[in-house]
Formats: sequence, structure tokens, C-alpha cells
Amino acid sequence: MFTLPYSGGVGPLAHAQRLRLLWCAAGALLLYVLATSAAQAHGIADGDKGYIQEISGVHFLPFMYLGAKHMFTGYDHILFLFGVIFFLYKLKDIGLYVSLFAVGHSTTMMLGVFFGTSINGYLIDAIIGLSVAYKALDNVGAFQRWFGVQPNTKVATLVFGLFHGFGLATKVQEYEISPDGLLANMVAFNIGVEAGQLLALATILIAMGFWRRTDSFMRHAYTANIAMMTCGFLLIGYQLTGYFTL
Repeated sequence: MFTLPYSGGVGPLAHAQRLRLLWCAAGALLLYVLATSAAQAHGIADGDKGYIQEISGVHFLPFMYLGAKHMFTGYDHILFLFGVIFFLYKLKDIGLYVSLFAVGHSTTMMLGVFFGTSINGYLIDAIIGLSVAYKALDNVGAFQRWFGVQPNTKVATLVFGLFHGFGLATKVQEYEISPDGLLANMVAFNIGVEAGQLLALATILIAMGFWRRTDSFMRHAYTANIAMMTCGFLLIGYQLTGYFTL
């Protein structure tokens, strides 16, 4: 658990504080764009949707591709993983947390499709937005300051992984995949999801590696997590608005 310093203060803002606010505003704007795109992050493109509905039998490689494409373009997944690994430096720790997320994600995705279990799309995506906000708050030590307790980060990663998997299962069921070859196709899809996750994670780690070598990392780590938290809450609001109005 890492707690980042925050300089509140009163009176005129110093140059560094004004710079922090600018970073926060820019990051929040960027992440807002990602959040509004993430409202459809669990969806499947119209062309892919038509393909899924038309085919039957085992199509291992196409479903692997669809799974990888979903994960790599799933902004909510990527934001959550970004938060999970933000302060993880050892590969064994990164591997552990990513594995916990993958176990949760894979379990509910597979079981949800096979047993027809689904949750309202708006509600599940709101919970996924909550997972992003939660992780950002955890990264800045909010729970310790507010409640004097530190949630179990491993359990939280697994539990939120379960919800992320339900989000995908809910959308996949909308496209009425043929039961012929369903097991093999879902295994292929899941393999693709995990491959896409590893690709996205590798990209994040490379970027984080360069950033961590600069003096700006610790200076702007707080701002980055506040921007991520803002994105999570925007996504929650966006999805709940859809739930109550549509």
C-alpha cells in the first residue's frame, strides 16, 4: 500500500500547484473521452456481431481474434489494470495480481455464457466504473485516511475481475451464439481475451517503465490517480443515467 503526499494549503497557488491542477484537468478530460467510449467497451462491433450470429461450429482462430480485440480495446479493463499495476514494480507481484483478475474475469465470462446468467448492462458497467474509481482511491491511500482500514487488495482484484467477466458475458449473450461448437469457441474467445490483456499490459508496462525513470513520476502520480478516479465516477454516472432513463 502506497500513500501519496498531498499538499493542500491555503492562499495563492504556487506554480507547482497550478501545474498539478492543469495536469489534473487535462487528464480528466482525456479520461472522460475514454470513459464515454468505455460505455460501449463491452460491446461488439456490428460487423463482428453479424459474423457471430451467422456462423456455427468451431471457429477457434476467429473467436481468439474477437476476444483479443475486445480486451485490447476495452478501456475500462485497461484503466483498471493501469490502476492495479501503478505501484507494482516486481514482475512476480504484477503476475499475481493480473492472474487474480484473469481468473475472476474468465470464470464469470464462461459460466455466464453457458448458464445464461446476465446482469443489466448499465448496472454491470457502473460497477466496472466503480472498480476503476476504487483502485484509484486505494492507490492514494484514501481508505486508510478516511476509515483507518486497508482493504485486501488481492481479494478486491479478484472480486472486481468477476464483475468485469459478467460485463462481457452479458454482452456476448445478446448475440445468440450458436450452441454448435459453443464450448470450443468460448475457450478460444477466452484465450484471446487473455492474450489481449497481456498485450495491453505489456504496452502499459513499457510506458510506465519510461515514466518511472523520470522525476515527474512521483510528482504526478497523485494527479494521475485522481484523473483515473474521475474517469471511474464519470463512467458510473453515465451508466446509471442510462439505466434510469432508457
